[in-house]
Amino acid sequence: MEVLGDPGFTAETFLKTEGPHRKFVHIKPGGVFFAQGTESTYVFYLLAGRAKLTVVSKGGKEATITLLTPGDFIGEEAIVGVGGLRMATASAISACTATRIGRDEMLRVLHHEHAFSDHFVKFLLTRGMRTQADLVDQLFNSSEKRLARTLLLMAEFGKPGEPETLIPAITQEALAEMIGTTRSRVSFFMNRFRRLGFIDYNGRIRVHKSLLNVVLHDSFTGHDSQRPAMTLPLVKTAPKSKSKPAA
Repeated sequence: MEVLGDPGFTAETFLKTEGPHRKFVHIKPGGVFFAQGTESTYVFYLLAGRAKLTVVSKGGKEATITLLTPGDFIGEEAIVGVGGLRMATASAISACTATRIGRDEMLRVLHHEHAFSDHFVKFLLTRGMRTQADLVDQLFNSSEKRLARTLLLMAEFGKPGEPETLIPAITQEALAEMIGTTRSRVSFFMNRFRRLGFIDYNGRIRVHKSLLNVVLHDSFTGHDSQRPAMTLPLVKTAPKSKSKPAA
């Protein structure tokens, strides 16, 4: 019986080193890994930094559909078929480093290395659960709880190890876009979070574990007078600098 795979192969080494058909790429804040509507030829593995996936409607409105942290794959739809188009734009919130893997190489290692395919399937299941949680968040939670959850996700609460309580530099406009509300609402909630000791910020936001109370308990029922939208929120696209995609 033919034995597939390299006995010395590890998924971590493959993803965190350069080699045939894979290389490191560095994306500046605001830069793009790939743009919506472009050909899907690479998969990225985020090594450092924070990124996001956004979609733009035909009317030019933009919505953030998920946040990305180290350990996430980006653009995994590339392995589905040749000539497919990107359904979203992946862009860097902070300076990012990622491993760019060619589609054929990604398929090869999935087929031949069981350790890698197990790692990738685990990621897909986790991504699916997170997407479901994001949808529930948009459908049923107030904008205040959505903001609290977004801050906790950016601080990596819930991941193994200690959370990075000092989150990447981000504007209130960007936070408003992510949760589907206005900048004034975000400013109002941020000031209240700070007064209650849930966060500190002076240029950079530091998240405290006590912010979990906002997500786990309806601590502020009645303060957010706006009913959450029953569809994914769309907000106008901010002007973007011209940045060459990594793929």
